[in-house]
Amino acid sequence: MITVGLTGWGDHDSIYTTKEAAKQKLVTYGKLFGTVEVDSMFYAIQSKRNMEKWTAETPANFRFVVKAFQGMTGHSRGKIPFDSEDEMYEAFRLSVSTMQNANKLKAALFQFPPWFDCTRENVLKLREIRGRMEGIPCALEFRNQTWFQPVMRERTLKFMREGNWIHSVCDEPQAGTGSVPIVEEATDSELTIVRMHGRNASGWQSANQPNWREVRYLYRYNTQELEEWAERLRRLERQSAEVCVVFNNNSGGDAADNARELMGILGQDVPKLPGEDDPQQLDLFEF
Repeated sequence: MITVGLTGWGDHDSIYTTKEAAKQKLVTYGKLFGTVEVDSMFYAIQSKRNMEKWTAETPANFRFVVKAFQGMTGHSRGKIPFDSEDEMYEAFRLSVSTMQNANKLKAALFQFPPWFDCTRENVLKLREIRGRMEGIPCALEFRNQTWFQPVMRERTLKFMREGNWIHSVCDEPQAGTGSVPIVEEATDSELTIVRMHGRNASGWQSANQPNWREVRYLYRYNTQELEEWAERLRRLERQSAEVCVVFNNNSGGDAADNARELMGILGQDVPKLPGEDDPQQLDLFEF
């Protein structure tokens, strides 16, 4: 099974084509896609109340990928807003518990920063995190190519399999050490996640620029690129019961259109956008 979704549900204007749809974005989104990445959790651990609301607003078969809080992945280099790491992980686990209890949590996604390289210290950190997250499916995404250099590639994949990490396969710009190649390998027999970040190399390196949000994921996949990915996804599907694709290329609003195009290429049903079935007013001069 291949499922397709987007990062977040708030910023995809092209799918909220009526006033009613724009007022109820998650409800509308849930009719168009079967999964979403909760990226807001990266910036702040969400209240249980928010998670309960989002769980209730989506269909029974809908699933969430929840991005790990930045303090858990080393992105926030300053003091974490908790008294201890134990408290931070406890807050995260409590937040996702509603989705997990409702069988709507697909995975917690741990995306590590470009400076998180392949060292013994970081391997130990990953083991510690996996222990803290016992009982919760966890996906692992690197942003440092040392993990997948030829000498380390198979050892990294073996480590992920033995540690029960779900592989988050990336399509992203090849921009030096702070990026990873496409590694077409599953590490979990039940789930593989694929995140489509676009291929804007100059934008990828704009993290310290004031306008980085506007350019980092500014990319629209063309049909040939999506067709190539459809073949990769089918190969990954032979390794993993589900392949979950998340489009993150939304600096220019392209993620939803690319996701819907990929669904069509895969032969999946592509639900109509809000208002597409509304009757059209007859032009008096049309005969």
